[in-house]
Amino acid sequence: MRFSRRDAIAAAMAAPIAGQAVRAASPPSAPSLPDKASFAPTPIAYLDSASTHPVSLGARAAMDAYVAGRTLDPAAAARPPVDRAATIAKFARLVHADPDEVTWVQSTTMGEQAVLRALGFPHDGGRIVTDTLHFYAGFPLYLELTKQGVDVAWVQARDGRIAMEDMARAITPGTKLVSLSLLSTYNGFHHDLRAVCDLAHGVGALVYADIIHAAGAVPVDLHGSGVDFAACATYKWLMGDFGLGFLYARRGVLDALPRADFGYYGFCAPDAAPGIGLSPPQTHIYPMDPPGSGAPVSYGVRPGALGHFGTGTYAQSVVAAIDHGLDYIGRVGVSAIQAHAQSLIAPLREGLSDKGYRIITPPGTQGPILTALHPDAKAHLSAPLAKAQVRISLHDHHFRIAPSVFNDKNDVDRLLAALPRA
Repeated sequence: MRFSRRDAIAAAMAAPIAGQAVRAASPPSAPSLPDKASFAPTPIAYLDSASTHPVSLGARAAMDAYVAGRTLDPAAAARPPVDRAATIAKFARLVHADPDEVTWVQSTTMGEQAVLRALGFPHDGGRIVTDTLHFYAGFPLYLELTKQGVDVAWVQARDGRIAMEDMARAITPGTKLVSLSLLSTYNGFHHDLRAVCDLAHGVGALVYADIIHAAGAVPVDLHGSGVDFAACATYKWLMGDFGLGFLYARRGVLDALPRADFGYYGFCAPDAAPGIGLSPPQTHIYPMDPPGSGAPVSYGVRPGALGHFGTGTYAQSVVAAIDHGLDYIGRVGVSAIQAHAQSLIAPLREGLSDKGYRIITPPGTQGPILTALHPDAKAHLSAPLAKAQVRISLHDHHFRIAPSVFNDKNDVDRLLAALPRA
């Protein structure tokens, strides 16, 4: 029997589908850490997952399957598409939220800006409190708001931390929003989000948290913290890719906000029952349309975060990667992921100190980030690290190390051996 190229493609596509059926009957067990088998082999000791987390082999297969479907390959038609509502629900479970409080967003920054627009900034004015361990690339955003009349207060870091007493002094009556990173991209400082929310809510302010370095890496409880808004992209600890993330808006708070974003996903048929898969608005301008009241369309507003912030289409292939990443995190468990990172952070902290580096990640921090100062770090350290095939995040005067599930003690030893004395 002749075996054609199309037969080969069909067989290759059928194998994952058959595997899915087996896995559906018997869910995969949690991999032990370190887990190198779930990621492509590499000669690099990659300790830079706080910049970009490698895509796992399983996520790549899921994205490949999506792309195969987009090519209209008949062999891909048998594979069911990723249930996007189910992916939202998985993320909501991870961060202790309800699915209707979560929607898609292009990036963390887009989520933050959507919140600012919904609160009327900059045109309605008001006071914003932020701090110098928030995402540093977002600092220009708040400086530009200042130029447009917004009262922005900056809480300065001390000894690598944001002190609660400093936050209390800044969050004065009349504050409209407190904006922070739950876990700092700079040095891994971890806010007591519950305490900040209590301070803010005590004066009538709302709280936004950037959770890009927390979700999937450390336990996150959005409901328990009382935070009003949160956002994250997925290319870091959620093991997804660029171009898609999540925006959370707390029920009750969301309902009181005017809508500032309008688009396809925000609207539905006027009599649609609540749900993610709502029918689209009813037009009254095309041949055989039902008559209307003079407007070209009749519509209702979708409920929840999707109705409030839903706009246009988003990166569908990334949903497949995110879905796989959330399943992986769910199997391993965030506590196990966090404990594994800390088992590598401890010898890294000791080794850097022995070499004379000044560590600026506060002691006791439980995130997967360790940062140290070094003058002209990028200029001085790029060559020795490249020679040793070690990857960390190098900046002008500091460097950041971020181990993940696939790293082991050998990666730590290679890095420490490659670093010169401070």
